[in-house]
Amino acid sequence: MKNLIYLCAVVLPPLFLAGACSPGPAAKTAAPVPVLAAPVVARTMPVLISPPPVGHVTPILSVTIRPQIGGVISTVNFQEGQEVKAGDLLFTIDPRPAQAALTLAQGSLSRDSAQLENARIQLERDRKLFEQKLISPDQFDTTKVTMDALVGTVAADRAAVANAELNLQYCEIRAPINGRTGGLSFHAGNVVKAPDDVLLTINQIHPIYAAFAVPERYLPEIQKQMRGRTLTVTAGFENLTGAPPSGELSFVDNSVDATTATILLKATFPNLDEKLWPGQYVQLALQLDELKDAVVVPSQAVQNGQSGQFIFVVKPDRTVESRAVKTSVTFKGETVITAGVRVGETVVTDGQLRLAPGVTVSFKTE
Repeated sequence: MKNLIYLCAVVLPPLFLAGACSPGPAAKTAAPVPVLAAPVVARTMPVLISPPPVGHVTPILSVTIRPQIGGVISTVNFQEGQEVKAGDLLFTIDPRPAQAALTLAQGSLSRDSAQLENARIQLERDRKLFEQKLISPDQFDTTKVTMDALVGTVAADRAAVANAELNLQYCEIRAPINGRTGGLSFHAGNVVKAPDDVLLTINQIHPIYAAFAVPERYLPEIQKQMRGRTLTVTAGFENLTGAPPSGELSFVDNSVDATTATILLKATFPNLDEKLWPGQYVQLALQLDELKDAVVVPSQAVQNGQSGQFIFVVKPDRTVESRAVKTSVTFKGETVITAGVRVGETVVTDGQLRLAPGVTVSFKTE
């Protein structure tokens, strides 16, 4: 009897435990995994050079203003950083020395012109006397040489007058181009020396260039696309507000840089809103082509696995399956899929770490 009781004590607990560990109805169904999802759509996507090149903004025209005549600056007729137009008066150099030099040159011209006229009259008199053999050939030659010398003197005087007039014009320094002025190096009262002193730099900022380099492998495609249309370039930079500046590819260098295997390009931007500034570094997007009706998913839906890229697709019964995909271009957080999914299907964009094929999901809003 004691042995029988002991046997029952040993057998009954395992049976009891087996009954206690058997899954109930609630444990057979796992809770759905919350995920974010998005539909697969079709849209036109640009084909851009990747990675986006970094460009350097440069003015199309930059002019350094130097004095053509030395003297004292009497007036400065603009403010630093001011927009100026071609022909606007920038500086005035004290014109009195130049005016005095002009007056002196004009006086010399008047005097020598009178002497030339007198020499011309004298030559005509001596010519008649020489023909009548009333004066010697030497005397006639002397008269002629005197007049010829005065002809040269008058020509030199006229050149001196022209030079003095030019120097007087140089006393007014005007803007040669439309643009924005930089910082002043000299102010009213300073003495400037020509042509060494730099008074000012004017940069044309609209339109404006952005110079950048791309790998040479893109050159054939760039040349091909430029034959039929103008290529669009957009610029972005830190703290940009509003739409990014848009321009056109306007220059392709005539040689590849052998040290970097890149080709220099320039894009021209209207820059009417002056978002781009000389010396600024910008990230440029050069559009080579566009894909129409491309199959597009959010870029965060594409995952990388040991066998390549894949996407979790949500089936109508709210379970997911993993599909291998082939990707193409990416733009503004969206990726073109060339194989693996169809327009109208739903893909998971967040929560993939808890997923496996066949897992049920629920959709969360954020």
